[in-house]
Amino acid sequence: MPISYLGLGSNLGSPERLLRLAVKSISRLSGCYFLHCSPIYRSIPWGVRSQPDYWNMVLEINTRLTPWLLLKQCQNIEKQFGRVRKKRWGPRTLDIDILLYGHLTMKSTKLTIPHPHLLKRDFVLKPLLNIAPDLRLPNGEKISQFLPTCPLHIRKS
Repeated sequence: MPISYLGLGSNLGSPERLLRLAVKSISRLSGCYFLHCSPIYRSIPWGVRSQPDYWNMVLEINTRLTPWLLLKQCQNIEKQFGRVRKKRWGPRTLDIDILLYGHLTMKSTKLTIPHPHLLKRDFVLKPLLNIAPDLRLPNGEKISQFLPTCPLHIRKS
């Protein structure tokens, strides 16, 4: 079973509470086995700035689900938590991204692994490295080498 990493974010409602409830929902998915959870980080918005701060975290899971089925399950959870897809990078109750899926590399219009913005977001890299400090990309590069050049978005909370 591949180890996968999911990035979670929220900036509407009660973000911390929603993230904790989302972790419970993900851990209950058939074929997904929860391994680790990062601390929650607070960050300024990425993309569209005129919105509330985000609360972000990363989960490490083992999964028997295919990447496509995992994506569908994550989108179902987002919907259960009131996610409405209106504006790209706009405010949301819950966002779940597949960051990495084992050593898989894939690119399609609906799903790209590794996540296309993984290395440009400190609010993803810091929580990811918190739970997997020696993690490498499918091409073998250490993820930690990208953090020093990553734009800063995390706020001290």
